[in-house]
Amino acid sequence: MTTDIRTLVLVGPTAVGKTSLSLEVAQVLANDFGTTCEIVNADSMQLYRGMDIGTAKIALHERQGITHHMIDVLDITESASVSDYQSRAREVITQIHERGHFAIVVGGSGLFVQALLDDMQFPGSDPQVRDSLMAQVEEFGVAQMYQRLANLASEAAANILPTNVRRIVRALEVIELTGKAPVTALPQLPPIVPSTRIGLRMDRHELDKRIEQRVNQMWHEGFVAEVALLESQGLRSGVTARKALGYQQVLAALQDEVTLDQAQQSTIFATRRFARRQESWFKRDAKITWVNTFSITAAKIAATALGR
Repeated sequence: MTTDIRTLVLVGPTAVGKTSLSLEVAQVLANDFGTTCEIVNADSMQLYRGMDIGTAKIALHERQGITHHMIDVLDITESASVSDYQSRAREVITQIHERGHFAIVVGGSGLFVQALLDDMQFPGSDPQVRDSLMAQVEEFGVAQMYQRLANLASEAAANILPTNVRRIVRALEVIELTGKAPVTALPQLPPIVPSTRIGLRMDRHELDKRIEQRVNQMWHEGFVAEVALLESQGLRSGVTARKALGYQQVLAALQDEVTLDQAQQSTIFATRRFARRQESWFKRDAKITWVNTFSITAAKIAATALGR
């Protein structure tokens, strides 16, 4: 039996093999089933132009002629907005389907994936309110602002790291604009984009090893030089981009706060922690079918995506 669903989603932690598998699946769908695919990025840091090595962004010559979307769409000084991504990526998928093609969504940014696929609503924003709150962060410190949030909405605060300035400010902004506590623990939401969702996983020891290999390869490929160039282009003023894994560690080294070797080791440890948070996020989505990277084949995933 075939299915009318025309979107496949590949998720999982960093370094689990999503990008390479997406290319293999696209080729199988094209060669064995006559289905042309286009790939939609769902990694929030791959949205940024110039952030290539540190995000393991697939180079143009590696894309095997497959059209990729939502890559290199932001300058490093712009904020990566989930609501903006939601509207833009949904429009991209609509256009892919209108061309009669199949969409493959690939990424590990859980909030962006869920916002794209499910009925997630976003309260409005007010730049003046946000600027005022950011000024208060500078004046009073993030700890005091977090305590303010905890006093106003304890449940919301419990789901936000006390050091996450962006989310603390956003939560306080929502409270000020709506008078209601923001939703920071996401419930199961009804789907908006019908999709087949596949989660990739592997043994944690193996994943940790692959993360270390990836970070070491980043340094070998000139990651420090990439960060230095982006710094000259305004990376430090990019509220979202400057906090990306690896980039914030190298920025610290470029200011002589740590050595480059320490930055490299710190990136490995931070990426491993991030991978565990990714796994925890995606495990909450009951719509995801989990498979082992080493035991699944592109042919099997392609057939599953087509309902065969």
